[in-house]
Amino acid sequence: MKPGPKLPLIGLLFSFTLLCSCAVNPVTGKKQVVLMSEAQEIAMGKEADPEIVAYFGLYEDPELQQFITEKGLEMAAISHRPNLAYEFKIVDSPVINAFALPGGYVYFTRGIMAHFNNEAEFAGVLGHEIGHITARHSVIQQRNMILGQIGIIAGVILVPELGQFIEPLSQGMQLALLSFGRDAERQSDKLGVEYSTKIGYDASEMAGFFETLKRQQAGSGSASVPDFLSTHPSPEERESSVGQLAVQWKEKLNLSDAVINRESYLRRIEGMVLGEDPKQGYVENGIFYHPVLKFSYPLPKDWSFQNTPQQVQSASKEGDAILILTLNQQKTLDDAAKAFVEQYKLEPKEQSNNAINNIPAITLIADQNQENGSVRVVASFIQYGEYIYQLMGVAELSKFQGYQNTFLTSIRGFQELKDADKLNRSADIITIKTVPQQMTVQAAFEYFKMPQARFNELAILNGLLLTDTLNKGELIKVIGK
Repeated sequence: MKPGPKLPLIGLLFSFTLLCSCAVNPVTGKKQVVLMSEAQEIAMGKEADPEIVAYFGLYEDPELQQFITEKGLEMAAISHRPNLAYEFKIVDSPVINAFALPGGYVYFTRGIMAHFNNEAEFAGVLGHEIGHITARHSVIQQRNMILGQIGIIAGVILVPELGQFIEPLSQGMQLALLSFGRDAERQSDKLGVEYSTKIGYDASEMAGFFETLKRQQAGSGSASVPDFLSTHPSPEERESSVGQLAVQWKEKLNLSDAVINRESYLRRIEGMVLGEDPKQGYVENGIFYHPVLKFSYPLPKDWSFQNTPQQVQSASKEGDAILILTLNQQKTLDDAAKAFVEQYKLEPKEQSNNAINNIPAITLIADQNQENGSVRVVASFIQYGEYIYQLMGVAELSKFQGYQNTFLTSIRGFQELKDADKLNRSADIITIKTVPQQMTVQAAFEYFKMPQARFNELAILNGLLLTDTLNKGELIKVIGK
């Protein structure tokens, strides 16, 4: 190929200017430099939405889904960008979170839906997420971010060489999983108050929800709380500012009968799964159990862990080794091993056809040579039940020997699950109870025979303190099976 003519510096600057465009922000009315048109923004969200759904899975509750869709569309209609084709979904994750994609896609985890205690709290967070979309925060973030081929697992950034074995995330998905800056969060708080008040809700309840999340954060760490709380600014500041804004908007709209709807919301979420759902697999004493697929295997000690509908991932604390369980789509073990080698362009070193705990399997060790160094993979293809399971450990070649026994312990520990207790493990669900007489929150938990060790957790779930007083006939969330 012949080299093309060199472009003068002025030409380069002009070309970059063409790539950028000045657009008027729909919320502020001010011009801003962006690298994405509205059409590109919508396309990015449309591309990433199936990934989000596949990554988390949808929480199946048609009535609750209809509720969030109705409220979402009602709020979108009075937003600064009513022309977008908004979609609102509940994803099947116990983590307390809500997030949005460019172009109109908004997601709530079942974890956050479980922790709302009225419709007004939900509406405030709904408005906050719609605000990220209307103010084009993801588009602004896309302008500033540098995308790299880095795998992310359970909060651990892996060395780039190992990223070859992690399912790549689209640009839209990466944007969805990143947190926003201080100014963007403050602006979305303001929009959350504005939008929720405009459709009749008491936005001061959103401020109260920050208190619930602050307590959750203190009790279980920042990984359990949503980006709109866990980063910037402080929860105390946001609780105060949102409370003041709520008063101002109610006065501005002359809203004297702002809606809260506690009882109707609690009835909507009755029966919702709380915390991890054992049917999707769970960890106990260092062992991963899957009661539906009826298998188990040991996880490496003290490694981070992440379970999604597609795969189970573990990573070393240093981020320099990974263990991944997924399904292989081939029909036979030989085809599975061959396709794996071809997919990752591996150079096989060893292969054995020895069964694992009387289950047919092929295990191979292979290298992948890269520009920055080589990695070594040990992978077993296990034909169990209807599926071929692919369980692989990956590390840099220079560090593989140190991790080999760890990988093999997990691989050789894959076995049929027969323990009735593990197979029949059921999820906790939210049960709504009516308080029979005036009593404290703690007395109510005692009355409904809740485990004392979970009193604080349940108080946070209800947005209450153990010393708060409940009146006769009030509803309260407890744990059922």
